[in-house]
Parts: sequence; C-alpha cells; structure tokens
Amino acid sequence: MNFTEASLFWGFLLVYGVVMYVLSPKSKNANSFYKGADDHGNPVGQWSLTASIFISWIFAKSVTNAANLGAAYGVVGGLAYASYWLSIPVAGYVIYLIRTQTGARSLQDFLTSRFGRFAALAFAAAILIRLYNEVWSNTAVVGGYFGLPGEWEYYAAAMLFTVFTLAYSLKGGLRSSIFTDVIQAFVFVFFVGAVLFLIIPANDTSALLTNGEFRLNAGFDLLLVALLQLFSYPFHDPVLTDRGFVNKEKTMLKSFVVAGLLGFVAVFIFSLVGVHARLNGIEAMGNAPAAVGQSLGLAALFFMSVVMMTSAGSTLDSTFSSLAKSLAVDLPRLARRAKDKLPSVRVGAVVMIVFALLGNLPMFAGTDILKATTISGTMVMGLAPVFLFYGFTQWSPWSFHLSFWTGLGLGILLAAGLIPSSWAIGDGAYAMLLGVNAYGFLICTACFFLPLLLRRLAGKSVVAEGA
Repeated sequence: MNFTEASLFWGFLLVYGVVMYVLSPKSKNANSFYKGADDHGNPVGQWSLTASIFISWIFAKSVTNAANLGAAYGVVGGLAYASYWLSIPVAGYVIYLIRTQTGARSLQDFLTSRFGRFAALAFAAAILIRLYNEVWSNTAVVGGYFGLPGEWEYYAAAMLFTVFTLAYSLKGGLRSSIFTDVIQAFVFVFFVGAVLFLIIPANDTSALLTNGEFRLNAGFDLLLVALLQLFSYPFHDPVLTDRGFVNKEKTMLKSFVVAGLLGFVAVFIFSLVGVHARLNGIEAMGNAPAAVGQSLGLAALFFMSVVMMTSAGSTLDSTFSSLAKSLAVDLPRLARRAKDKLPSVRVGAVVMIVFALLGNLPMFAGTDILKATTISGTMVMGLAPVFLFYGFTQWSPWSFHLSFWTGLGLGILLAAGLIPSSWAIGDGAYAMLLGVNAYGFLICTACFFLPLLLRRLAGKSVVAEGA
C-alpha cells in the first residue's frame, strides 16, 4: 500500500471502530446483554430482527466464497452458495413449530426434553466449534485487504478489527449486536450497490447473468450439496438460532423468511463480482473481491473492503454474544448448576475476551475459509432428521445419538479422505462432498428411525405373546 491507500483503509477501520462503539447501546442488565431486550424488557422489533438476521449471516467469508465460486463456475457457483440462505426460512419454520408445539425456550431446552441431557451437551459442543471457526474466518478476510498472510499489516488489521468489535460487544452484548447490525446492514447494501455500479456497465448484462452451465462438474454438484444441507446446516449456528427465541413466534417467523430471501438475493448479486472476474480474465487468487477491486482501481477496492468489514463485524459481534450465552447461560443449565436466573454480565464478558484471543489462533496457522462452511455443514448432517422428524417421538435419546454421531463420523472421514471413491456422485470438484451428503442424509435418517422401529416391533411381539 502507498500512503494514500494506507490512510484510506486504516482510517476507515479506525473510524468504523469508534463509531460502532459510540453508537452501540449499553446493556444495563443481564436480560438485555444475553437476550437483546431493551432496558424496560421489551423484545427486539420485527424489522430490527430482520436486519440483524440478514446481515449477521452474511459473513465476510461468505461473500468472498460466493465471489470465488462465481469466478470458478459463473452464476451456477453464485446460486450454489446463495442457496445456503434459503435455510434461514427453513430454520425459522422449524423453530416456530418447536416453540408452539413444545414450549421450549431454546434449542437446548428442546433437545433435553426430547432426547436427553447428553444429546443437548453433544449439540452444545458442535455449536461451540462452529462459533470458534467464525472468529478467525472473518477476521482473516478483513486482514486480507491490508496485506498478505505472513505480513504484519494482515495480522495487525485483523487483530485491531477484533479489538474494536470486542469493545462494543462487551458494552451491550446481544442488544448492541442487534443494534449495530441494523447500521451495518444499511452500509453493506449501499456499498454493494456501489460495487455493482462499477461492474455492471463493464459487462454485457446478459453474459453476466447467464455465464455458467448446470452440469455436475461445473458447480451444480455444490448447488445440490447446499440444498441437502438446508435441513441441517442452520441449526448448528447459534448466531442464527438464538434470534429465533427473542421475540413472539409469528414475528420471528416473518423476520426469518424475509431475511432469508433478502440474503439469497444479496449473496447471489455479490457473486457477480466473481462472474465479472471470470468474463474479464481476472485471476481470483483465492480472493475474487480483492482481485476485482484492484483491477477496477482504488475506489472499487475500498468499496470491497467496506463490504467485508461490515459483514465481518456483524458476524463477529453476533459470535461473541452467542459464545457468551452458550457458555455462561446454556451450558451451566445443562450441567444443572444454574437455575433460570441469568448470570451476571461479567461472566459473559470474560467469555468474549477469552474467545477473542483464542479464536484468532487458526488465522496465524493458515486455513481454507470455504472448508469452514462445507465440512462443518457435512459433519452436522445428522441434525436434519432430529429437527425434521422430532414429531415422530416424544422421548428417544438413541434416535438423536445414532443420527448425530453417524453424521459426525461421516464428516470426519470425508475430511480425512477416507470415504471410498464409489460414494462420489459425478466427477466434479464436489462429487465426493455431494455423495457423502446424499447418502449420509439417508443413513442418518435410517439411524434416527431405527430405535423407534425396534421399539414398535418389540411392543408388537409383547402383544403377540400376551395373546
């Protein structure tokens, strides 16, 4: 970076951090810090909740991945990644059913009541891994606009961004997270529009929107993976699911549906950045937005960095608030060491600080941000039957464990490269991922219903013997 570029980028980062801290509200009680209520106990408004869900799920790594896939496969790649946002309405509807049919106040409450305490603890461990990954995978994207991995600017920007986000998260918890999400959503939409204003005139619109082929080896396999993961992926992300319990059921459902549809559109639109790179022979080099920004000049690169900072900030503050709730509220209740009374704000603050430090360690080691999505989504495929078919059972711990641990095992085998090649569907880059998710969904579903089937058969045999 030259002096002008450095002044612009570092200056915005400093202004962003100060403005977010000044504007974010301070939580005066635990109900506000952990549940997002205002000082009088009123829940989050519908449109604030919608904006929060919309922007907090548009991670910095997500828009980067969408653009990279657009560069690799055209609009098919963009559609594939954008399809993950359709899981938001799916999650909202399932949570709506859970709340209205079971009266559960959280997913942990629901799992404990249907599948036992150990099932809820296993689920809690899965979401903690997910939250841990969200820290480094978002700060690393921001650092990439200030330098390359290994350079001091890269790490300094990522850590400074972490400090700013942590500061206003400590100030207000979930309440400040939702409040700043609204601001970040407007900033994100404005600058994405500015980016499109530069990209669309530089291309033939029809070519931009039609580039790509719906073939398994041209990105369509990833689209099918996303559609399969719609029913499991959202449930291991408390950044999303925590917001399913902060307002009335119908208000929540409307917010989830609208936010999911808006997210799908926004992510697909941003994937056109990658399609632009593909059409114009721009080498993405693992970061299509940055590559396109550099090719279009300083203004475009700055716009890209603003998009990344706002999307990363909205996810990171939500991650900190979810970590605080998970470790300070949910886990102690599962361990039967806490009652319904919420812990002090100080406990949640300590959790945030610890994970702000530990959560960035993988960034220094170097990792693949796309794998943070696809592999984690595969490992939790066993959650799909649990949340889709819970109505078939009132109490069945084995149904949860057979489904959940089978899915986790398949995900680990996939990551280790131990799945037989015969499982692959097609010959594209995601052929094995598609095969494991397709066959895995069927296997996990069979595992979920197996205890119920055995119980029914056992009951019939007892009746037959009595007759």
